[in-house]
Amino acid sequence: MTEVSPLTHFDAQGQAHMVDVSGKAATHRVARAEGRITMQPATLALIVQGTAKKGDVLGVARIAGIMAAKKTSDLIPLCHPLAITRVTVDFAVDEAHCCVSCEASVETVGPTGVEMEALTAAQIALLTIYDMCKAADRGMVITDVRVREKHGGKSGSFVSP
Repeated sequence: MTEVSPLTHFDAQGQAHMVDVSGKAATHRVARAEGRITMQPATLALIVQGTAKKGDVLGVARIAGIMAAKKTSDLIPLCHPLAITRVTVDFAVDEAHCCVSCEASVETVGPTGVEMEALTAAQIALLTIYDMCKAADRGMVITDVRVREKHGGKSGSFVSP
């Protein structure tokens, strides 16, 4: 007897496959992901003051995150291409801890969730901050990237503690 895997991207024989979502109802789905990048105080000052050599760091990172959400299925092999209806990427500067936090929110009406799109948006936005500031600080660290919450679909809501 073949045991069914709890991992949906594997068939009964253990082979990777794209999950069939054709029988699932199209519902409004939302996911929020977050993460942060820590850096030296001088690097954070460049971002806050808008004096980084490559320009508006957070503005460019926001656009990169939005673009990344739209390209998630090109990057993650078994993700479905989705008709995304909304993407937001927001930042919060924490001068006391020398970091920038990122929160990405993605929405769709469809048969599958947008957690991967939100995670991709947050991570690429943070990577863009790294890229734009690496000349000043190669020791930046991206941490705590996670799904903060998701709503919609058969499995209902999830809110991270």
